[in-house]
Amino acid sequence: MAQSPRYLQIKQYLLDKIHSRQWPPGYKLPTEIMLSEQFSVSRMTANKAIRDLVNEGLLERTPRLGTFVCHKKAESPLMEIRNIAEEVKNRGHAYSSDVILQSTIKATDEVALRLGVRHGTEVYFTQIVHYENDVPIQLEERWVNPDYAPDYISQDFSTQTPNEYLVQACPLSDIEHTVEALLPNKRIADLLHISPQSPCLLLNRRTWSNKNLISTALLYHPGNKYKLSSRTKVV
Repeated sequence: MAQSPRYLQIKQYLLDKIHSRQWPPGYKLPTEIMLSEQFSVSRMTANKAIRDLVNEGLLERTPRLGTFVCHKKAESPLMEIRNIAEEVKNRGHAYSSDVILQSTIKATDEVALRLGVRHGTEVYFTQIVHYENDVPIQLEERWVNPDYAPDYISQDFSTQTPNEYLVQACPLSDIEHTVEALLPNKRIADLLHISPQSPCLLLNRRTWSNKNLISTALLYHPGNKYKLSSRTKVV
């Protein structure tokens, strides 16, 4: 029986190391040169094996640092609103957050349009980074209409999430979602501890309670650590 191509042999070797947890998430792989010497192949052959696993989401390359075993991506349902703290805890992991900003601001044209208020209206704004096992998985930037959630700005969001508070204070009746992929600017990349060349998933969300538009939020997720899912029952 003919042997499989050498790059597939290298790929299987890498898979065995990953699946056996000999190389756990975050483990730095040997270099392409080291693998090519170990298997007596060209560097191009070793590169193809690694590239396949990068494309399959099992490995990630970080410029100037090397290639690492990926952490399993966190997952959230797209068509539901769940408390991210509970999501993380339900996965058996540790949740924490960092409240970057919590203040009253004047609505810009863009915020006014998204929140359904006049330009210059005072609105509440929070910026929070959510962590799973001390790794940032979401940057939340949220604007809230004070007319419908007047106590929002006085909450301690180090002990509860904005979602947790708003669901209790303003029971949800409608939600609107749009999703896009983008490259983060330096500010977002720094807060999520990723490279500006690493793609992000941006979830644009608006929520209503009894036909009142309560909040609009931008939720940034590192594309290599997070995914959004949707399930629809077809009748």
